Amino acid sequence: MSKEEIIKQLRDVTGEFINYASAIEADTFFYQPKEKWSIGQNVNHLAISANNTRLAFLLPKFIIRLYTGKPNRGSRSYDELVSRYKMKLQQGGKASGRYIPKPISPATGNENLIQAFATSMDKLINAIEKNTSDPQLDQYIAPHPLLGKITLRELCYFTIYHTFHHLAIIKQRLQERTA
Repeated sequence: MSKEEIIKQLRDVTGEFINYASAIEADTFFYQPKEKWSIGQNVNHLAISANNTRLAFLLPKFIIRLYTGKPNRGSRSYDELVSRYKMKLQQGGKASGRYIPKPISPATGNENLIQAFATSMDKLINAIEKNTSDPQLDQYIAPHPLLGKITLRELCYFTIYHTFHHLAIIKQRLQERTA
């Protein structure tokens, strides 16, 4: 995918996610099944993830290079990246540390969480648009907690898929709750 296609995909998945999550009633939005995240926590996790991802596009490129080095391979395709992520999840990979959302009270308001997600994605998309050229997406790498060092293009692919992944989880939570 080109940079323009990536930005379009990020905008599309963000819009789809917001439209779906916005239609969920508050009692369902904040309901937390045993040992699983609530819908609200999934939304919060995506906002946290987008905010952390944005750093890879905001930091000066020489800092990124000093911190992570140079890529030793070309960028994987979207499908290859998704396949690798799914494999890591099947091997027991899951969110850790700062990526784990804290318990959320209904007093937080589902609109506030959805707006925080929308804002974090807008800021990420703007950072990609303004601070990174298409060739640079393959010339720099960033650390990922499950996937190791990945190119900035792969980080974009991950963000697209990760949002779809959590949208699927939310649809499942909603189905479980209404069943």
